[in-house]
Amino acid sequence: MTPHPRLPLQAVLFDMDGTLVDTERLWWEAVEHVAGRPLTDVDRPEVLGRPVEHTAAWLADTTGRPAPDLSAALHREFAERVRTGIVPRPGALDLLDALARDGVPTALVTASPRAVAGTVLDALGADRFAVAVTADDTAVSKPAPDPYLAACHALGAEPAACVAIEDTQTGVSSAEAAGCAVLAVPSLAPIAAAPGRIVRASLVGVTTRELNAMVAREPSAVNAPAPWPTAVGPAGAAPGPGVTAKEGPGPTAAPRLRVMTWNLWLGGAQVNGHRAKQVRAVLDSGADVVGLQETAGTATRELAGALGWHHHTAGENLGVISRHPITVRHGGPDVGFYGSAGVRIRVGPGREVDVWTAHLHYTPYGPYESAFDGLGAAELVVHEEVRLAQMQDALRRIADAGDDGVPVVLVGDFNCPSHLDRPDVDWPVTRAAEEAGLRDSFREAHPDPRLAPGHTWSPVHVLHEDGSGRPEPQDRIDYVLHRGLRVVASRTYVAGTPRAWPDVTDNDWPSDHAAVVTTFVLPDLGRTAGR
Repeated sequence: MTPHPRLPLQAVLFDMDGTLVDTERLWWEAVEHVAGRPLTDVDRPEVLGRPVEHTAAWLADTTGRPAPDLSAALHREFAERVRTGIVPRPGALDLLDALARDGVPTALVTASPRAVAGTVLDALGADRFAVAVTADDTAVSKPAPDPYLAACHALGAEPAACVAIEDTQTGVSSAEAAGCAVLAVPSLAPIAAAPGRIVRASLVGVTTRELNAMVAREPSAVNAPAPWPTAVGPAGAAPGPGVTAKEGPGPTAAPRLRVMTWNLWLGGAQVNGHRAKQVRAVLDSGADVVGLQETAGTATRELAGALGWHHHTAGENLGVISRHPITVRHGGPDVGFYGSAGVRIRVGPGREVDVWTAHLHYTPYGPYESAFDGLGAAELVVHEEVRLAQMQDALRRIADAGDDGVPVVLVGDFNCPSHLDRPDVDWPVTRAAEEAGLRDSFREAHPDPRLAPGHTWSPVHVLHEDGSGRPEPQDRIDYVLHRGLRVVASRTYVAGTPRAWPDVTDNDWPSDHAAVVTTFVLPDLGRTAGR
């Protein structure tokens, strides 16, 4: 089925468990049975909206049982409950029927395996959906955007012209990272309203026109007196006007900007076919602008050429590529291997953002000194002086080039941990950025480093390279910082499952760092530079 030929709404993408059918309760019961204990609110992030393999790995860590055995038991227990206890959620079938009458394609996008999804589709009617994307169909599942991007690709639809309907924060993060508008209908845990996201107590009464308004921003539909809550949990809804944020006098929504930072690992040449894999990774990430490090001189220009994007190259190591026009460039051929460079991009009329990329020196490396040499906090801080000076220089350049009201993003490989992750050491590089007014987007989205460590070093270095067999310290050393924007979602990103060094030549991921991808909402026009 092709996207709707007339409506701005090209397709509607449905989560399955807890959204279309009341299976969150069944999944919860299955996990409790396999875990051998009652679950609590603390367990929700590891259970709700997660693929079976994630929950199995989590249970393996806490029980000591093999993850494959736990995964098989979870599959078995959940499938049995689905076969005997499936119930459509209120309003779900009516909405599917309405979309079918109005000619709007629909897709099922679920973190459940295809065997379970098939059971649900049999109950609902498989012909209701043009596409079904399951945990078996993408390399990574929710909260990564891959499932929703796959559904949009199969439908030939633009993510920004699609509405995803979800019941968990994990699913919401996945859909928003893909660029979809989201209608959240929480089942077991609350979900807050946000720009581009509407929260409702149930699907009862939802119409095609209301979903169309979410992507078209039709004033008459957005202002209709539907009972949209500002936040809702399983017990009911909080009162609220139920409209998405609008800017200025007109119905145009504040634009979003997805920013990615990526160290290319000396251009990526350690991996076969690295340039094509880099292009695919950028496209799959959904990024609008990418700050690059270790570009080997030519990667910025070549990637931009392959993508049809704008670019700025600075020295032999730094670059920025952008689908949006670049209006100003900062930093030229004289930028060293370590340093910073930036651009100003025009996201839309009166909408500009400064995006900077930085690469800080890799030695001495604090995690090694801590893990291998036993250095204490005071010594570790003193040894950050080279990187601190480089960060201070980058901050001066950003300040000198900035304009009041123009938001700033600073990305890069800082080669040091964050004071937000390891509070036993007041790591001065990230502290300096914070004191300059830059906020850490990943930690805004994931405040607890224990639940979301966000490690970017290293997806391929498992053991230390000195041959000692010591585990390589895993740390978050790549960042997307910002000032003047609102964070919608942030995640680390690695394509496929990379093999460990030195067996890396055929990896799908052509880097030794994980990337970081953050989705921002731009501020109201009244608070930005109107140039």
